[in-house]
Amino acid sequence: MGKTIVEKILGKLSGKDVSAGDLVVAPIDYAMAHDGTAPLAIKAFMEMGGERVWNPSRIIFIIDHVSPSTSIGTSNLHKLMRDFARKHGIKLYDVGSGICHQIMVEDGYVKPGYIILGADSHTCTYGALGAFSTGIGSTEMASVFLSGKLWFKVPETIKITIMDEPPSWIMGKDIILNIIGALGSDGATYKAIEFDGSVIKKLSISDRLTICNMVVEMGAKAGIIKPDEKTKSFLGDNLGRIDIVEPDKDAEYADEYLVGVSGLEPQVAKPSKVDDVTSVTEVEGIEIDQVFIGSCTNGRIEDLRAAARILKGRKVKDGVRLLVIPASRKIYLKALNEDLIKVFLEAGGAVYSPGCGPCMGGHIGILGDDEICISTSNRNFAGRMGSPKAKIYLASPLTAAASAITGKITDPRRFL
Repeated sequence: MGKTIVEKILGKLSGKDVSAGDLVVAPIDYAMAHDGTAPLAIKAFMEMGGERVWNPSRIIFIIDHVSPSTSIGTSNLHKLMRDFARKHGIKLYDVGSGICHQIMVEDGYVKPGYIILGADSHTCTYGALGAFSTGIGSTEMASVFLSGKLWFKVPETIKITIMDEPPSWIMGKDIILNIIGALGSDGATYKAIEFDGSVIKKLSISDRLTICNMVVEMGAKAGIIKPDEKTKSFLGDNLGRIDIVEPDKDAEYADEYLVGVSGLEPQVAKPSKVDDVTSVTEVEGIEIDQVFIGSCTNGRIEDLRAAARILKGRKVKDGVRLLVIPASRKIYLKALNEDLIKVFLEAGGAVYSPGCGPCMGGHIGILGDDEICISTSNRNFAGRMGSPKAKIYLASPLTAAASAITGKITDPRRFL
C-alpha cells in the first residue's frame, strides 16, 4: 500500500514503516512558543524538574500576541520568557519582530520534510512548505523542551484537488473559506489535508500559507502541500536539507474531493462560525464599524499589496476604523519601500507595529458591544476580538479593503 506525504514524513523521522492510525515517537526539528503559551510551558518545564532544554538552537520564542505589553501582568510574562531564553540560550524574537508563524517561515526555520511543533493551533501553516507541522498544548511543549521528541497518532489524510482557473479577484482566503464552508468545522477532525491540483501549483507561497493556516478551522491536525520549484525559490539561501516528499500514486486517503474554482465569488464567513460561509453578494450592504487587515493568515506583503490596490487614491468611509498590521518587520519594511504604508495612511487607516493585534482580542482594536468588524484573520467566534456581543465577518484583503471604502460589506469587484 502506498503512503501519503504525512505518513512518509512521520515514518522516516520515527524510523518505522507507518500507516494511518499507528502510534509513533518522532524527533522534532523545531519547537515554537509565543507569549500566549510559552509562560505556561516554562512553568510546566520547571514543575517537571527540567534543568536544561534538549537543544536551545531548536527552540524559538516569539513575543507577538500582546506586543507590546499592555499591563504589568503581561510584562511579567514577557520578562519570564526573556529570562528563560537568556538562561538557556534560546532565540527570542521580541516586540515588533512579527507574528510567530510568519517569522518561522520567512527566517528559514521551516523546510520540507521537517516535523515542527508550535504551542499555537495555527502552526499547521508551515505545511505550505511541505513540513508536517501542528499545534500542541503548553504542557506537551514542556515535554518537548525536555526531550526533543513527541508521540503522534499518524493521521488519516484527506486529499483535496483544486482545479480550474480562478478569477483574478479570488485569493487563497476565498478558496479555503469555500472549502471550510463545504466540509464544516468538524469535517477533517484529526486528519491531515493534502492539497494538490493545477490551482495549487499556480498559487503563490503566500496563498498556500493562507490555505494551510486555516485547515485547523475544519478540525484538521495538519495541512500539507507537496514542495515544488516555488517552494525552492521561496526558501532560497535557507534551502539546506530538503526532502521533496511526494505521495505515492497508490496512497490511501480517507476521502478525496475535487474543488472547482472557475466560478467562485469572493467568500465571507458570517458570525460566529468559520464554516458559515457564503458569497459576498449574499451579505453585501451590512454596515461595519471596523476593518482589520493583517494576522498570520493575511498580513503578508501580497495581502497588503492587494488591499492597497483598492485603497489607493480612495478614502476610508467616515465612521469606519481601518487597522492594518503587517505580519513581520521585514514585511513592514517592504511595505514602506513600496509606499503601501503611505496608501493606507492617506486613505485614513491606522498602521501598527507587527504582531497579532486584534485577531485574538489581546489589545489594539478591541470591539465594543454590537460593533461589526470585517477581518482578514482566521476566526470569528463570539468574543474573539472583544465583546461577545460584537460580530466578526472573515474575508480576503480585497473584500476587506473594499468594505473600508464604502462602510459596508462590499464586493471587491466593484473596485477592480
